[in-house]
Amino acid sequence: MPLDPAYVGHSYPRSELYQIGREKIREFADAIGDPHPMYRDVDAAKAAGHSDVIAPPTFVMVLFHMYALAAVVEDPGLGLDYERMVHGDMSFKLARPVQAGDKLAVTTSIDEIMSRAGNDFLTLRADIDTEEGERVVTAWAQLVVRAAS
Repeated sequence: MPLDPAYVGHSYPRSELYQIGREKIREFADAIGDPHPMYRDVDAAKAAGHSDVIAPPTFVMVLFHMYALAAVVEDPGLGLDYERMVHGDMSFKLARPVQAGDKLAVTTSIDEIMSRAGNDFLTLRADIDTEEGERVVTAWAQLVVRAAS
């Protein structure tokens, strides 16, 4: 079943808040093999002008997968077949680093749906904000739903 193009412009409700913890940041930095001290050492982060340790820029993938991707996968009306989906592209616009102690929520929107050669291309936007509404990062992902064989 192809994706429903009527979903272009559709926004999903804001997610619950996710509190960013130092341990999660460290685990993520370890997983990607980045030894930067600001991801682990509060003093190093404070010396650089931050109030706590900061997360690697790609840390927001955790939130993207938990909330943005889940929103579209769990929406039966969109028609996304997860078994045929692959990740096409990802980009970020950071307003500031994510840091320990942040309470962040994700608002997911569908920016574009198009078909080429029987494959559907879905562009998602995830606006990631603090509890108070401060924009921290916007993430875009293009997902490809391969044609049925």
